[in-house]
Amino acid sequence: MNNKVIIIGAGGHAKVVADAVRMSGAKVLGFLDDDASKHGQAFAKSTVLGDVASYRQYAHEASYIIAIGSGEIRKRISERLDGVEWYTAIHPSAVIAEDVVLGEGSFVGALSVISPDSKIGKHTILNTRSVVEHDCAVGDYTHVAPAATLCGDSSVGDLCWIGAGSTVINGLSVCDDVMVGACATVVRNIEESGTYVGTPARKL
Repeated sequence: MNNKVIIIGAGGHAKVVADAVRMSGAKVLGFLDDDASKHGQAFAKSTVLGDVASYRQYAHEASYIIAIGSGEIRKRISERLDGVEWYTAIHPSAVIAEDVVLGEGSFVGALSVISPDSKIGKHTILNTRSVVEHDCAVGDYTHVAPAATLCGDSSVGDLCWIGAGSTVINGLSVCDDVMVGACATVVRNIEESGTYVGTPARKL
């Protein structure tokens, strides 16, 4: 993996990703963002170089990571960028079992834990202090928010958002396109897309 990184996005999550990239020993070459007002501006100890469409200028010298919270946006951008090398950012304080499968372009935040025999999809975010216990599966473009916990043998589909401080009880599955609210507790399988809140989690 290239140790020079271009970060796509120049918002709050991009600051967190940039910090993890630097702390792991790689170099942030800059940021790309479609907000023209940010172009040329200093940001997170680097510079916003231009819009996302300008990525080809740097493809020969850097790998890329999309640092945007929305899974839908990460999916759209990843499908637009042809022939790039994706960077997987892991904060050095994260604990990851040696047999974990971690998809390209994903992010593992500070103090996060991924336990043995777990599989994480591509362009997925495991944010600060999130826990993915043994034998879990997390799909593509999903966001496991700070301090959320997936207990053992659970699975979460693609394009999900598991809210801050929430819990998916062991052995349960969550289908694609589900948002679990902050501090909710999933105590039964979720088989229909939508937003679920509370303890036990119920669909809005």
